[in-house]
Amino acid sequence: MSAPPPAPLAHDAMQGVQTNIVAPAPVPGAPIPIPGMVPPAVPGAPVVAGAVPPAAAPQQPPQEEFASETLYIQNLNEKIKIPVLKASLRGLFKSYGEVLDVVAHSNLRMRGQAFVSFESAEIAKKALKEVRGFPLYSKPMQISFAKTRSDAVVKKLDAAHYDEHKQRRIEHKKATRYTNPIKRKYRQKRLAAEMDGGAAAPTTKRPNVQMPDEYLPPNKILFLQNLPENVSKDQLMALFSQYPNLYEVRLIPTKKDIAFVEFLDEASATVAKDALHNYKLDGENKIKITFARK
Repeated sequence: MSAPPPAPLAHDAMQGVQTNIVAPAPVPGAPIPIPGMVPPAVPGAPVVAGAVPPAAAPQQPPQEEFASETLYIQNLNEKIKIPVLKASLRGLFKSYGEVLDVVAHSNLRMRGQAFVSFESAEIAKKALKEVRGFPLYSKPMQISFAKTRSDAVVKKLDAAHYDEHKQRRIEHKKATRYTNPIKRKYRQKRLAAEMDGGAAAPTTKRPNVQMPDEYLPPNKILFLQNLPENVSKDQLMALFSQYPNLYEVRLIPTKKDIAFVEFLDEASATVAKDALHNYKLDGENKIKITFARK
């Protein structure tokens, strides 16, 4: 018995193209093609010449942070007296370069804030990077760049325009004196209290907070701590006489691990302090050297 003849092929009447081709069954697990979508590359498959990869979104270049010669510091401990705070900030930042000025006030608007000015923006940038977050008097400092130049910076770097700069600053201060939101709120509160006939609430006296030894302002007397109990005056004289203008070494009979070393001037005391702080006098314990309290 002969095989049945094959089914006739259907052709397009106009083009003569075969039209009865059936698509192969999909392979289980294979992705279903979507019209207009470029299929993923198959490992090992040849790369088609001329194929253009999809364009990546253009990336914006990172914008460099504005830098100025003056740092604006916030979150300072408001319980510290202004002269002590300014001396501490100057002592903290002087290791990065010359500190032209430290501005801090105790008024309502500037409380807990300060400005520290250097002679260049590069010095200020390095100081900001390394000191930001440092806990001064148990409060981490928030540091950013000031938006305008300080008087000290202009006087140092652009003395010819100092008077003009100062006049603009004074005029701006006058213009914003009565528009400052903090001052306005305080003034409204005071007026409300006066209208009610009540006196302003008495301010509580701030407790005196003792400044840590590390941030005491420089003077010509050094305070030594953590000395070996068997240390003698001659040993300390020999150690500190390496530096000029040594005046006197004083031991404390009732407390053998501390002493005072006095120089003829502040500069000589500073040189000796910087050189011998953490020096191991007995080969084991580091001696701590700070400026003495006045």
